[in-house]
Amino acid sequence: MNPIIKPVIVGDIYTNCYLVADPESKEGVVIDPGADFDKIWKNIEKYGIIVKKIVATHGHYDHLGAVNELRKKTKAVFLIHKEDVIFAEHPETNGSALFGDGTVSAKADAFLKEGDVVKTGKVELKVIHTPGHSPGGICLYTEGELFSGDTLFLNSIGGTDFPNASYKLIMDSLAKLMKLPEATRVYPGHGQYTTIGEEKKNNPFLNNN
Repeated sequence: MNPIIKPVIVGDIYTNCYLVADPESKEGVVIDPGADFDKIWKNIEKYGIIVKKIVATHGHYDHLGAVNELRKKTKAVFLIHKEDVIFAEHPETNGSALFGDGTVSAKADAFLKEGDVVKTGKVELKVIHTPGHSPGGICLYTEGELFSGDTLFLNSIGGTDFPNASYKLIMDSLAKLMKLPEATRVYPGHGQYTTIGEEKKNNPFLNNN
């Protein structure tokens, strides 16, 4: 089953928030609601999505700034990898104290780990733990589609010049992603879409040119 996938670009640094839903039941998950709750909600209403879960691919402020408003409105559960709680709950570490308004903090209802499956209607999103940009960074995979957060971008990769980041770990994580089918469409946390095949061929960080 091909899920409904609707991107919403939010915030001052243009984070890609994704609405992903079962086309039959319209039950859905919101991935990385980084800011602009009203804009996200307008699109949820437009497409008739019943939000059951909210997932942050990692705990930086630009990926969870609208979590609390969205959770309050929908009663959905908020999920994140446990290793990124150090960012999600603390403005001084998630970047909002330095780059935002200093108020971003979101407490998870439950935690995700490698191999977990986020189910929304008949759509199943498999959790791939991809540390590097942050310790608890994750990607979400369903056949033919990958939501890569800030691990993989079009011809680039997530930054590792942050506290608790690691270039070695992100390269290990990218090697894991490169095992996915080349036709897999990649929906990154910022910027344009790409595919695994495109990145194998043209991404200068992956040494496959």
